[in-house]
Amino acid sequence: MGIDASALPDDDAAMGLALDEAAAAVEHGDVPVGAVALFDGRVIAARHNERELRGDPTAHAELLALSDAAAAIGTWRLSKVTLVVTLEPCPMCAGGLIAARLGRLVFGATDPKAGACGSLYNLCADPRLNHEVSVTSGVRASEASGQLSGFFAGRRRG
Repeated sequence: MGIDASALPDDDAAMGLALDEAAAAVEHGDVPVGAVALFDGRVIAARHNERELRGDPTAHAELLALSDAAAAIGTWRLSKVTLVVTLEPCPMCAGGLIAARLGRLVFGATDPKAGACGSLYNLCADPRLNHEVSVTSGVRASEASGQLSGFFAGRRRG
C-alpha cells in the first residue's frame, strides 16, 4: 500500500518547514536537525534535535517526530507517513524508520560519517530487514548542509 504523494505538500515546501524546525535546535545548543511528518496532506509532527536540551542521546529529531506522528494518527505503523528531515538519518534513526514501517523518507544533506540511508549504510533499502523505506535524497541539500556547517563553524570559533 503506497503513499499518494500528490496529496501531500511538495518535498521542497516540507523541507522548508524542516529547515525552520532545525533552526530552533540552535536556541538550546543542539545540532540543527529538523524533521516534519506528513500524513493525509498535512503536517502531523514537527520536531528538532533535543539531545542537549533533554540530556537524552536518543532525542534526535527523527525519533521525536516519529513518536509524535504515531500519537497523532493513533498507531505505530506509519506506512502512510512521509518523514522529511534536513540531514540523512543515522543508524539509530534509520532503525526507527524501519520499526515504524515508515512509508517514505525525504532528506536534505547527506552524512558521510554517520548516514544510514545511502551514504555509509543503506538500512532503508536492505532486503534482509522486515521493511524497506522509499527514500528521496538531496532536497534543498545545500541549505541543510549550510545550516549545519554554520553551526559547527560557530562552535569552533566560540
